Amino acid sequence: RFGVEQRSKLWRKNMIPPHILVMTATPIPRTLAMTLYGDLDISVIDELPVGRIPIKTMHLHESQRLRMFGFMREEIAKGRQIYIVYPLIKESEKLDLLYLEAGIEAISKEFPLPDYRISIVHGKLSPKDKEFEMQRFVKGETQIMVATTVIEVGVNIPNASVMIIENSERFGLSQLHQLRGRVGRGAEQSYCILMSGIKLSREGKIRLETMVRTTDGFEISEIDLQLRGPGNIGVPHQSGTLDLKIANLTEDQQI
Repeated sequence: RFGVEQRSKLWRKNMIPPHILVMTATPIPRTLAMTLYGDLDISVIDELPVGRIPIKTMHLHESQRLRMFGFMREEIAKGRQIYIVYPLIKESEKLDLLYLEAGIEAISKEFPLPDYRISIVHGKLSPKDKEFEMQRFVKGETQIMVATTVIEVGVNIPNASVMIIENSERFGLSQLHQLRGRVGRGAEQSYCILMSGIKLSREGKIRLETMVRTTDGFEISEIDLQLRGPGNIGVPHQSGTLDLKIANLTEDQQI
């Protein structure tokens, strides 16, 4: 979760330059570019842990929301749990996006008490409240967790089998793949549902088509690199155009 500049400050605190170990299932464009430059030795783990089943990913539009609700009820009836991730906590005047506060209200109407219980997790909660909500979900006291991207790392709940991402077209590929990785941690079939509007940008369409087509983190990272650019290796830019006059890192890998 550290940014480029934060890591650099930590390194400079050491009199002797430290050895560096980078571990990720979803390299951001800058990290992948560093491997292409030859600055990193690479070890690849390209197999699922024993007993895991590949996650099935589907893309649904707003008009298919009732279908999504029906699928959620089916999974909950099997004893499974569900994540629903929103890009924002509150409504934004600048961004036309779904937000968590309205989402909780809508989900509560579709999945009312006492048959269904909902956990709420986002970055504005105190650590104590966040942990309380997480533990309710871990213990199976709630079937649905409505959250922001705060859950994209460090969450391991094998019984959670469905990840629903609202406004998925507005997320980067690496982040979508990271969120999808919150499910598929048990022996049962898991699913990722990418909700979006009907009108998509070219890049948004490519991102969602890629997510539906593959669960290969390396392929996803390469496409993310093509879409976002590698940033500048020498400065704290994690994506963007690299200042090279001739070479193209994604097209000239063999060279």
